[in-house]
Amino acid sequence: MSEQRVATDGGMQTSYGFRTVEDGKKQDLVNDVFHKVAKRYDIMNDVMSAGLHRLWKDALVASLNPPRHSGFRFLDVAGGTGDIAFRIVEASHSQAQGTVLDINGSMLGVGAERAAKKGYAGNLDFVEANAEALPFEDNSFDAYTIAFGIRNVPDIDKALREAYRVLRRGGRFLCLEFSEVEMPILDRIYDAWSFNGIPAMGKAIAGEAEPYQYLVESIRKFPRQADFAAMIARAGFARVGYTNYTGGIAALHSAWKI
Repeated sequence: MSEQRVATDGGMQTSYGFRTVEDGKKQDLVNDVFHKVAKRYDIMNDVMSAGLHRLWKDALVASLNPPRHSGFRFLDVAGGTGDIAFRIVEASHSQAQGTVLDINGSMLGVGAERAAKKGYAGNLDFVEANAEALPFEDNSFDAYTIAFGIRNVPDIDKALREAYRVLRRGGRFLCLEFSEVEMPILDRIYDAWSFNGIPAMGKAIAGEAEPYQYLVESIRKFPRQADFAAMIARAGFARVGYTNYTGGIAALHSAWKI
């Protein structure tokens, strides 16, 4: 049911789910998706992953292990609703200072509102910008995180180079993303749920099925784990590796700038 994934030589720039669109058109289409789903984005993550995204995100933060002293700066990209950033601040005992960056203002609005309610406004700032052209100086951050967002970036290679640029020497790159299921029975179950259940649940919960149809299809177009690891290494990172979660439904990619 899924279509062929792109490889390390690109392909995501013109891939809007299973549709091929003109170069330069994908970003506007993706923005429209996230404007539509912003208010219910985290609820739908529960639906899309059967709640497992919470455990995967906790695992990302545990792998990062932010220090519990001042001075640690992190950048969470495509993290508009704040889900990862809040976890990092909490794990650091409110010592970490973070920037949440997203290209979508609706998602950032949700995150800023949640941060104020949680008392994290002093630890976080919210920046509307493009992952392909980060508005920060070189060597600005100790960590760069991105969860379930990089497959929505048209030029992933450019975003990875930007991640490398803004990290300090010794900085950590962590990317959590839906990936290729590597268990034969689970892959069929997951396909059936994804293509039939998720769009239907999206319509029931968020009032629209089409954005979730795109999200499901975009997962199937994203590079396989080893191919994405090669892209990370090509951007300059060292000690690149990945860990599969739940049979490969998601994978955490880790790398360092050394």
